[in-house]
Amino acid sequence: MKKSNHIDRFGDVKMVDVSNKSVTKRTAVASGTISLSKKAINSIKENVNKKGDVLIVAQVAGIQAAKKTSAIIPLAHQINLKSIQIKFEIKTNKILCITEVVATGKTGVEIESILATQISLLTIYDMCKYIDRSMIISNIELVLKKGGKSGTYNINK
Repeated sequence: MKKSNHIDRFGDVKMVDVSNKSVTKRTAVASGTISLSKKAINSIKENVNKKGDVLIVAQVAGIQAAKKTSAIIPLAHQINLKSIQIKFEIKTNKILCITEVVATGKTGVEIESILATQISLLTIYDMCKYIDRSMIISNIELVLKKGGKSGTYNINK
C-alpha cells in the first residue's frame, strides 16, 4: 500500500496528527468567478434582487462556510480562525470573488479559503437563479498561501 499521511498502517483513514507542529500565522487567499447575465448583474449592482442584498448574503455564507470547514471536509482540522475577508469585483459579465482567511495554528487555511469562495459564489447562484439559470461558477483556485513549514505559495510567481 502506498504511504499516506491519512492512512494508518492498518489501512484505516485518520486525521493527520499536527500536535508536534509549531504554531504560526497562516494565511490563504482563494479566488473564483461566476459568469452571469447582464440582467442578473444589474439586479446585484442596483440592489433590486427580490431575494435581498446578494453580495452581503454571499459574504455571510462564505464566512460561515470557512468557519464550518472541518464539519464539511472529513479530514480537515478544526482551526481557530482569526480573520475572514470576502470581496467581490463586478465585471461586465462575471463577478470575481476573493477570499482571505487568517489563523494562528498548526495547519494551514487553504481549504477554508477555497470553500468560502465556492460557497459565496454558490450563494450568488442561488439568489440569482430566478433570473438566470445558465450561470457558471469557475476558476476556483488557491492564489496565495503563507505560513507553516512549507512556506509561501503564490500563484503569480
